[in-house]
Amino acid sequence: MKIETISVIGLGYIGLPTAAVIANNGIRVKGIDINQTTVNTINQGKIHIIEPGLETLVKHVVTDGYLSAHTQTQAADAFIIAVPTPFIGDNHQPDLTYIETAANALAPQLKKGNLVVLESTSPIGATEKMAAWLQAARPDLSFPHTCMKEDTPDVLIAHCPERVLPGQVIRELVENDRIIGGMDNASTQAATALYQTFVKQGQCIATNARTAEMAKLTENASRDVQIAFANELSMICDKQDIDVWELIKLANLHPRVNILQPGAGVGGHCIAVDPWFIVNQNPDEAKLIHQARKTNELKPKWVINKIEEACKSIDNPTIACLGLSFKPDIDDLRESPALNITQALALKGYKVLAVEPHIQNLPEKFNSLENIQLVSLETALEKADVITVLVKHKAFIRYPFEQENVLDFVNI
Repeated sequence: MKIETISVIGLGYIGLPTAAVIANNGIRVKGIDINQTTVNTINQGKIHIIEPGLETLVKHVVTDGYLSAHTQTQAADAFIIAVPTPFIGDNHQPDLTYIETAANALAPQLKKGNLVVLESTSPIGATEKMAAWLQAARPDLSFPHTCMKEDTPDVLIAHCPERVLPGQVIRELVENDRIIGGMDNASTQAATALYQTFVKQGQCIATNARTAEMAKLTENASRDVQIAFANELSMICDKQDIDVWELIKLANLHPRVNILQPGAGVGGHCIAVDPWFIVNQNPDEAKLIHQARKTNELKPKWVINKIEEACKSIDNPTIACLGLSFKPDIDDLRESPALNITQALALKGYKVLAVEPHIQNLPEKFNSLENIQLVSLETALEKADVITVLVKHKAFIRYPFEQENVLDFVNI
């Protein structure tokens, strides 16, 4: 199939860089987002998120006419869906509402020969559900699950999970291997051809949709388990009066040991969310994955307890929380343990000075809290009684801390 235009639905941390990289390879991209401000910003050649190299790239492809943003789905040869997939409820039920909404929005634009790729990290079977939603909206077209095996469906369907690192997205979109899981062979081949237009150094590896879905969940669950081990070690070492950072350094001298670094918890749109999709669908089997999630969700509570212990001997203490993002040197606050720790301390009534060099304003959910301020690092260190380091930002590593009562949870 010949692909001259691509519609990328969802212009967030994954969708916008993907759209820009594709457009930079000479393919016309129509980006879709329900937020009018986001659309206006992109059409001005600007960006609404922080990602190294992205603003220059967006300005270039918008100026050259290869990328445009819209609030309504546009006709295209191929569609890439990159929308959120959160979970809801105490049992962490996957919420596929965003995918269903995107499918219903693009369905009127479908025509024979189109390809639809789901990039959103999803529970097993989500791609098949998306195909069913599209088929229900367009009964005049055939889809992989409605065709005989020997026939080629009118609309091809595949899953290709994103697997990039915030802060390195532009490079990794080009360099990382991609897993291409079609609902049939024709869909896999078409999706592979699409990704080969911009994945220049990585390989495009073919599989089926369900395996591709599980591959992404497995990658993040594996990381979650490894981080949980490090976080559990940090709590054990604290109890036993052992420097966990020295311990891990020594243990990692073994040629077959590679323990990760502990922190204040686990955040982000992937590792803190995706393992729950496995646990929700496989509660009796996913014992280790479930325990890792519980361990990593416990760590922020442990951090809060350590901070409160340090405050016991101080009247009306002021606490500096250094870092709000979910990982170093980005502005992404999604599922951030540092953000949740900071909010929890403020809700307990402490005066909190938040330091996050990558944002201009605190999230809206802080608006009702009068005892928290976003301040500079210098102001926080001058005024705080207790200093907590929650994120390993470069700006913090370079700073010569001389204050007492510094609780370092990330080993700066």
